[in-house]
Amino acid sequence: MKELMCKMWQKNPQKNPHEWKESHSLTGQVSFAMIALVAGTVLLCLILNTLFLGQYYIWNKSKILSNSYQKINAAAQDGTLDSEAFDIEFERICVNNNLTVMIINPDQTIVRSSVNDTQTMLKYFMELLISMSETSPKSYVIQKRKDVRMESDYLVMWGVLSDGKLIIARSALESIHESSDLTNRFLFMIGGIAIVFGAVIAGIVTRRITNPILELAELSARMTELDFDAKYMPRKHQNEIDLLGACMNEMSAKLERTISELKRANNELMLDNERKTQIDEMRKEFLSNVSHELKTPLALIQGYAEGLQEYINDDAESREFYCEVIMDEADKMNQMVKKLLTLNHLEFGDDAVSMERFDLTELIEGVISASSILIQQNNITVSFDSSLPMYVWADEFKIEEVITNFLSNAIHYAMYEKRIDIFYTVKEDCVRVSVFNTGDPIPPEDLEKVWIKFYKVDKARTREYGGSGIGLSIVKAIMDSLNRQCGVANRDGGVEFWMELDRKNEEIIKETIA
Repeated sequence: MKELMCKMWQKNPQKNPHEWKESHSLTGQVSFAMIALVAGTVLLCLILNTLFLGQYYIWNKSKILSNSYQKINAAAQDGTLDSEAFDIEFERICVNNNLTVMIINPDQTIVRSSVNDTQTMLKYFMELLISMSETSPKSYVIQKRKDVRMESDYLVMWGVLSDGKLIIARSALESIHESSDLTNRFLFMIGGIAIVFGAVIAGIVTRRITNPILELAELSARMTELDFDAKYMPRKHQNEIDLLGACMNEMSAKLERTISELKRANNELMLDNERKTQIDEMRKEFLSNVSHELKTPLALIQGYAEGLQEYINDDAESREFYCEVIMDEADKMNQMVKKLLTLNHLEFGDDAVSMERFDLTELIEGVISASSILIQQNNITVSFDSSLPMYVWADEFKIEEVITNFLSNAIHYAMYEKRIDIFYTVKEDCVRVSVFNTGDPIPPEDLEKVWIKFYKVDKARTREYGGSGIGLSIVKAIMDSLNRQCGVANRDGGVEFWMELDRKNEEIIKETIA
């Protein structure tokens, strides 16, 4: 978290990082706001209590005196004022409202009194009546008066009842000052405790809020560094911050996927550029190789054609020999062009693949039979067990071309014992067809290059039998179109070329769907 604060400090270097944290911390701000709110509330209560509590008390007492007059006057109207039935109600009015009440007849006899010392109170009330004699109320009057003898303030109500009796009541106001002072002291104590508890609670609450926010800030800082392993862990009781954290987790995952896709697209773009460069190089190499391969037969054709034109040899045998050379070289050129066209169709996927089930043993026998004359001319022995059929799934025409290329290649490179072995290696779901010929091994550095167009390990031998270096490229292209493997390996006493084909229909279906 300190590292995060330091990063934020780098953007605001005018303050010390620790001062920045203290002055901008959400915990500090909320705690200060809570303390200010509580202190302001307490101060407001003190001001209101000091200024308005006395007035409110007087207003409330005036209302009580007025209600008391109404109840007593109602009893005077129905004639129960002097009865025993009104004793309890009168006592309730005086005790519950903390009033001193005295009801006097016009002849100054006391009808009811809430005090035992009636004479002293009568004397006080008579002095009060005399001082108020100038005012003759219709019903009653409520005034604030000071008792000189007691040196206390009272709220006094005096008036005339419906039956002509005089009523006087008072309530001391001194208690309101004590209540106000007591209330203020109590508010001071409660306010101090509230401020302390408010600060503690504000700190705890804001920590519960700010800690997840700081976690989110740290998560976002790590995301800016492209670290998407950091994830926000929601609390047990989820709230809006947890919702924000979940959204940030989702954003982090989407950013990671987007960046991954961008990297993949960038990598594909780089590969495309590399392929483009390779294709340009291959195109240049192809043109160079084609030009080189065509140069020799064209030169021969041109030379022998000029010889015929100049009548170098007039005898029929020479002319026939010249024509055979021209036709042979033209045939080689034709075969090479056909192979190039075939390879081009295979590499660009223009040649449709026909998957069918056929007997591979029967196909190999046919290829061997077709090459029997060439095999006999080179005194080669071919070994192949044709007793058992081997059914596979593939394009029969293309596989025939692969076998033909393998066998033709073996015939031309067979040496020493001059033996060719064709055999199967059966696996769980496929069969490997191998064509082995005795002879010199292929140099290890050339094993993977034999599939390249126009590549020739032994150029002298290849030129000797008229090879173009395209046959194995066609084999590789055919096997790629079938999604199958092919390869070459040096064995004891010779070289083995192999390919693998499916034996089960299910495998073909799966491969085709994939």
